[in-house]
Amino acid sequence: MVQPRRNRNRSRRRAIYCPSHSCYLDSVSQKYPLHTTKPEHLQQRGMGRKQALTVVAELGTVPLQGEWLEAFWCDHCQQTQWYHVRKTAANGYALSLAPEDLWLRASGVIFPAGNPTVGEFTRRVAQQTRFNGVKDFCRIG
Repeated sequence: MVQPRRNRNRSRRRAIYCPSHSCYLDSVSQKYPLHTTKPEHLQQRGMGRKQALTVVAELGTVPLQGEWLEAFWCDHCQQTQWYHVRKTAANGYALSLAPEDLWLRASGVIFPAGNPTVGEFTRRVAQQTRFNGVKDFCRIG
């Protein structure tokens, strides 16, 4: 009697390793895809100048395939870091610490320094754990 073959094509963990310690990194956030509105960013990724200008003029915002921001936990240094991840080859990834300008080009991410359009009072009240009511709105003078 012939035994049925078992499926051995199970998905494996992504091979993403810490750039400084070479230990495996555990993901602690979702992927935040990147986009661009400038043809220079497309040219840096190998697209020709004329084609990059045309694509940005037609679409306005162009999603960058195979690039995203993601937070990872390193067991060696016991901390979470945000990385700019680029998928290079089949199951190959290149990591670099996420610079601040990438946060502005990420979809659905909360800016780590807070929303610059929110005033100081609103930010302070939003971080309070207790409600003080009228005490926050005291008159000056």
